[in-house]
Amino acid sequence: MIKRFTKGDHSIFHGDIVEVLKSSHIKNGTVDLIFADPPYNIGKNFNGRKDRWSSRAVYMKWCKEWLELAIAKLKPTGSMYVMAATQFFPDFDLLLRSRIEILSRIVWAYDSSGVQAKNNYGSLYEPILYCVKDKYNYVFNSQDILITTKTGAERRLIDYRSNPPKPYNNTKVPGNVWHFSRVRYRMEEYEVHPTQKPKVLLERIIKASSRKKSLVLDLFAGTFTTSTVAKEQNRKSIAIEIDEDFVKIGLRRLEIRRSYKFQKLEKQKKPYIKKNKKSEDENVIISKGAKILPITKKNRKIV
Repeated sequence: MIKRFTKGDHSIFHGDIVEVLKSSHIKNGTVDLIFADPPYNIGKNFNGRKDRWSSRAVYMKWCKEWLELAIAKLKPTGSMYVMAATQFFPDFDLLLRSRIEILSRIVWAYDSSGVQAKNNYGSLYEPILYCVKDKYNYVFNSQDILITTKTGAERRLIDYRSNPPKPYNNTKVPGNVWHFSRVRYRMEEYEVHPTQKPKVLLERIIKASSRKKSLVLDLFAGTFTTSTVAKEQNRKSIAIEIDEDFVKIGLRRLEIRRSYKFQKLEKQKKPYIKKNKKSEDENVIISKGAKILPITKKNRKIV
């Protein structure tokens, strides 16, 4: 059963991705930009839904089904960004190159605390395929995503070949390696979800590949960051999500509803423990809603 929640230019579909795309809810040839961040088939737990298929072939068969349905939703000038696990990236590449034009293979690189791997090299990036329906006619707002060039801006170099000499341009279009931090627990934007993507990542994608009032479709909404950024950037949005708890995040973030099934929609508070900056006694630690505790050998490690 598919449920739809709409307010203004923003809609949420609660249901299975294939069922929603096969339905008549989203017309073919109407979407300007698609962002797809599917389950990676690496064993993540999404509220009891295990991100694991019986085989590589079964997983890719499922991906092929929703990808082909999604491509049909794009306008002739539409763009699509598809994320994948590093081990399945070649499969997605081969699958998509016969159905759509792949313009760039992007690496989202990030640092990671903690042990990554003991017997090989841990992964510190996630790949993104940037695709368009027509490589000669698509939207790319390069001036909206310019970044500072380290050499030109920091060293203030002068181009003496120009007449008269002038400073080198200190901005440029980003390359295909993007350095954005992952969403951490203590960040303001953090939501309870195992694979949340940062707002800055979606801001670059949406600014680059859509215009004001364009329609942005997020196939696996999760924490609804794509729709949230689309709303902030004056775009329209459609989001699809199968999990009810995650749908509630979207209803709250997009301000579609204030309550759901007679319960107020509120962001979950983070009960982390931190140092008490206001206390004159430096030998205590506090937790929101908790009693003041003296620092001992037993609890010193949690500060």
